[in-house]
Amino acid sequence: MDISTVCVHGCRKIYDTTGAVSVPIFASSTFAHPGVGQSTGFDYSRSQNPTKEYLEHTITSLEGGADTIAFSSGMAAVSALMELFLPGDHIVASYDLYGGTFRLFTHISEKNGIKLSYAASTEEISSNITAATKAVFIETPTNPMMNVTDIGEVSKITKSKNILLIVDNTFLTPVFQRPLLLGADIVLHSGTKYLGGHNDALAGTLTVINDNLAERLRFISKTTGACLSPFESFLLIRGIKTLAVRMERHNKTAIAAAKWLVTQDKIKKVYYIGLQDHPDYEISCRQASGFGGMISFTVDNEQTAKSILENVKIIKYAESLGGTESLITYPLLQTHADLPPEEREARGINDCLLRLSVGLEAESDIIEDLKNALTGAR
Repeated sequence: MDISTVCVHGCRKIYDTTGAVSVPIFASSTFAHPGVGQSTGFDYSRSQNPTKEYLEHTITSLEGGADTIAFSSGMAAVSALMELFLPGDHIVASYDLYGGTFRLFTHISEKNGIKLSYAASTEEISSNITAATKAVFIETPTNPMMNVTDIGEVSKITKSKNILLIVDNTFLTPVFQRPLLLGADIVLHSGTKYLGGHNDALAGTLTVINDNLAERLRFISKTTGACLSPFESFLLIRGIKTLAVRMERHNKTAIAAAKWLVTQDKIKKVYYIGLQDHPDYEISCRQASGFGGMISFTVDNEQTAKSILENVKIIKYAESLGGTESLITYPLLQTHADLPPEEREARGINDCLLRLSVGLEAESDIIEDLKNALTGAR
């Protein structure tokens, strides 16, 4: 079945007898038992809820996995993921990484005794693996520098070492990239972004390749308690129905916007994996069917960056990404503000870098808004 059809129809499991086309919101914290030692399959919503289960089955189908566990935010999903590891365990992670994930790794995971190394290439990933390494954690494309990792090549390394490969697939979604089919063991999503798609829900998901990982993560989810609510689950189910068509529109408009940005004198560098001069363009074409809606770019100076942020009208100066509205972010002060200055600078996250999440507005309006904002930059 085509992935766009799966997006619309979900897991197709029937949870009520009314014929409702949309899955109901089961706003119940607890469920009655038919008898002693008997269960309907639902006991308490922290463990499972019918609306949440429908969402999880849908994402499992989209990613091609064995199971999905939904959490109250993307960071709740990462936090639960890190509970798979013990003090002394070592993880190799992408050098360029979402600031919230980096913050959790450095302030929480390392405090709990987990050791982290960061690698910018497949070769560096391989050379950083030690006897204590239990997993490789990659974003691809990365946030905010849009670096791409060859999932298949890294998978060869992790399988030869019998360690986990975890892929953050937030930027491309299963519509454009399916890491489990490329050799990953766990796929992470900030469902707040493209899966929800409307800037109105917080969610996170982990999709796993086998039942053993599912059992371990479900125990962690039930025990730590950061489960996704029935209402937020419904919002993601609703968002996913249009995921395929939204991703196609994001992709088409982002390509046009990136090509326009390249022609502007005040724009010094455009980071978009759909541009043919992107160093990872060929890898992207091999492992993904689209390039997504995320663009980062550097301008000529700090004043230009701030002027753009203050002069855009249609595009909103705000954190987050992946929604219907175009959003522009200043990583230095927002998503990556908690990184030490030397770490930010080394990664290219400076006062001239902006990140643009291309929304669903007309292509011409987005470009015109950027043009007017640049014109206002002095």
